[in-house]
Amino acid sequence: MQYKETFWMACDSTEQLRAEYGPFHTRAEAEAEAHRLGFGYLLRYEHLLDESEEVQEVRCIFIEIPGAVGEETPKTSLHTRCATCGESAAHDAGWQAEVWADIHEFEHSRHFVRLFEHCRGKGLKEVAGWRGYARS
Repeated sequence: MQYKETFWMACDSTEQLRAEYGPFHTRAEAEAEAHRLGFGYLLRYEHLLDESEEVQEVRCIFIEIPGAVGEETPKTSLHTRCATCGESAAHDAGWQAEVWADIHEFEHSRHFVRLFEHCRGKGLKEVAGWRGYARS
């Protein structure tokens, strides 16, 4: 006699290289966590077990959360990093990044600060010529 064991994961995409969070015992728990993390998918794992509880088969089923995918634009965060010493910081607005960079470069002569945008699912992207970066 076979048994089926099911557990749920929150995940950000259906790609092979995806972020997964869990496991959860119920779909509701996984869906609540997916919403909190901004993930658009659930992943249901089904393990078919034999009498000695050995895994015989594994099934993975992706479920798109209704209204979660494509509903809102992913949040972009800003990150500054000194190319000379490696000190870094995260910022909510472009002016904060510029102030941090000005202070850092003033306190450490000959240091060079770079700016990066981070968008979920796209990773870090350097912003070239970012001084005067007009973003609130």
